[in-house]
Amino acid sequence: MAKIKGLIFDLDGIITDTAEYHYLGWKQLAEEEGMEFDRDFNEKFRGVSRLECLDLLLEKNNREITFEKRKRMAERKNNYYNEYLKTIDRNNLLDGIFDILQRSKRAGYKMAIASASKNTKTVIEKLDIGDMFNAISDGYSVKKTKPAPDLFLHTAKKLNLKPEECVVFEDAKAGIDAALAANMTAVGIGPESRVGHADYRFDSVKDIDLTKILEF
Repeated sequence: MAKIKGLIFDLDGIITDTAEYHYLGWKQLAEEEGMEFDRDFNEKFRGVSRLECLDLLLEKNNREITFEKRKRMAERKNNYYNEYLKTIDRNNLLDGIFDILQRSKRAGYKMAIASASKNTKTVIEKLDIGDMFNAISDGYSVKKTKPAPDLFLHTAKKLNLKPEECVVFEDAKAGIDAALAANMTAVGIGPESRVGHADYRFDSVKDIDLTKILEF
């Protein structure tokens, strides 16, 4: 079994939680377009790209629109989300994650962010933690998003590591699927129903036991 040398973190739900901002952005768009949307349906958007989320919303409401309008609607939602993002700072880091980042950096592990979000770099900058990472991959990095392994494989290459030398921290089924498909160790954060197929699972970020994950 390869020695772990790199830690790859999803952004939303692992480093910070902007899920509420995403929800409010989609809700505003849905209301303006006269479409049904609620918190239960919003759960389907975890780990999914913006355009794929929009496609799910359109399918739910039996809407067919032109490619150009689809792009404009996705951009509107992103503008709403960015307005909410203006309030974010280091206080919005999830409980326990900064300690994990500090300990891992001191221990010499390479670290990266790998998120489907195209706002990743903006969020990292607002959180003021960019200097903690050796690489940042986002929604612009690859064509195929999670659950395809492409984003994580791209990130491993940026870290100059083999896939089997990397651990991925994810809170979405699509992210766990992508990590496993990339032949990486998958750590799931959240309920059994969502991330129970990961190699390791913890209820929350503050419950993560790094020693347990890295001891082999």
